[in-house]
Amino acid sequence: MNKFTPAKPAGARSVDEITASRRLRRMRKADWSRRLVRENSLSVNDLIWPIFIIEGKDRREPVDAMPGVFRLSVDQAVKEAERAAKLGIPALATFPKVEMGLRDRTGAAILDPDNVINRATRAIKEAVPEIGIITDAALDPFTDHGHDGILRDGIIVNDETVEQVTAAAVLQAASGSDIIAPSDMMDGRIGAIRDALDANGFQDVAIMSYATKFHSAFYGPYRDAIGTAGLLKGDKQTYYLDHANSDEAVREAEQDLAEGADMLMVKPGLPYLDIVRRLKDEFAMPTFAYQVSGEYAMVKAASANGWIDGEKVMLESLLALKRAGCDGVLTYFAPQVAEVLKG
Repeated sequence: MNKFTPAKPAGARSVDEITASRRLRRMRKADWSRRLVRENSLSVNDLIWPIFIIEGKDRREPVDAMPGVFRLSVDQAVKEAERAAKLGIPALATFPKVEMGLRDRTGAAILDPDNVINRATRAIKEAVPEIGIITDAALDPFTDHGHDGILRDGIIVNDETVEQVTAAAVLQAASGSDIIAPSDMMDGRIGAIRDALDANGFQDVAIMSYATKFHSAFYGPYRDAIGTAGLLKGDKQTYYLDHANSDEAVREAEQDLAEGADMLMVKPGLPYLDIVRRLKDEFAMPTFAYQVSGEYAMVKAASANGWIDGEKVMLESLLALKRAGCDGVLTYFAPQVAEVLKG
């Protein structure tokens, strides 16, 4: 016997005896068999593409912390919507970077029917009517302090904020938004928006609730993209969820569904897979995750340094969200993923 060959102990069981002939590698032996038993898959139909909108014409400003992501003037956003539609991406989620001269303590410019986000919705819907548009009625891009609500005496006031967010949602629906996705996390906002949409003839406009938006360190590049990074004083712990809590997330989702939400969102995505799974199991409702800017930036940075295979990690991270229970994902990778899947 070769001295490097391990001796089989007397009476040792064979692998077939140990496994009772249940060899789990059998269906992994070939590509065709792995595909045949694959439990989850990723398709272009799972993608929502968040894009950033700015004033002007023919403008594409790079977001430094998010390589490959740009702030787009309305005409450029229309071109990207046309590209998204050709790739089969079902929907866009639009977020504005508002000029400082238009910001104030209450975010009043969100109530301008011709603000940049409403103009972008109208332009995209006119050029690419088949693509879905999701808009956020939160105030943070419009305030001069970077918070998601009206700031009074150092406090984000809930009920006044809900009134303004609700009025903004109706204006966004009137501009052609298909789904209102209010991210401000104020109590009662979903019910107030549903009532107002219905009262104004927008019964067919859906609500995607940011039901579980956590107080997270993963949002940094996004705040740079919309121009609130240097404005924010204090933090958002009085209205975003504590990232240590999961029971509270279930209660928030339950409340939003009772108020009329059509679908739920978990934000951020990959660090909160347990929340996705709990919500899907508990409510069996359409459930989405937002793969946020920090998640995107980390993959891009590690890939640029040669530490990971960026494309494989991109696809794996999205499939992990699907496996956890997501029906779809908001991701800045959307066009890149669509190209890979198409190819």
